[in-house]
Amino acid sequence: MKWRTLIATGLIAAIGTGAVKAEDMFETFETNPSTRWTYFADTVMGGVSTGDATFDRDASDSFVRLTGNVSTDNNGGFIQVRRPLSDRLPADTKGVRLNVRGNGGVYFIHLRTKGTRLPWQYYQAPFATAPDWAEVQLPFSAFKPSGQFLRKIPRAETVTSIAIVAFGRDHTALVDVSEIVWF
Repeated sequence: MKWRTLIATGLIAAIGTGAVKAEDMFETFETNPSTRWTYFADTVMGGVSTGDATFDRDASDSFVRLTGNVSTDNNGGFIQVRRPLSDRLPADTKGVRLNVRGNGGVYFIHLRTKGTRLPWQYYQAPFATAPDWAEVQLPFSAFKPSGQFLRKIPRAETVTSIAIVAFGRDHTALVDVSEIVWF
């Protein structure tokens, strides 16, 4: 039985009792994910990167696919797909777990918090991809702030959005994410 099924079962049980725990909050990209996720690129600030985020399904998983050409020209260098969080995470949340695959490149999760007020502020943690699905676990201690005026480690209860990002170097991006679970 896949861990997604186990988590979904836990969520149903938690909802039934009125208690929701951090590990119950997740994304499986199954039901209208395009209503929750927004694609954008460095073109919002004059960059020239191009790409797309599509929602797809293969034999066993629904997933988001982030593809494109990331260019650092014109002070750019990113494409991303972002989801705002509708609920605050419990304070005891330790991090985020993903199921990923891709073209062998390194990609990033960006978190924004109540303290990241400027557009260029975020917390960033890298993850590597391979052609086969693999689980990646990123504790909050793995996230680094984008500037010196942010806390060293994001606090769970202040997280306001999560993004899957191709960032920081000239490259062709291809990353799929099928599950996101807060733990």
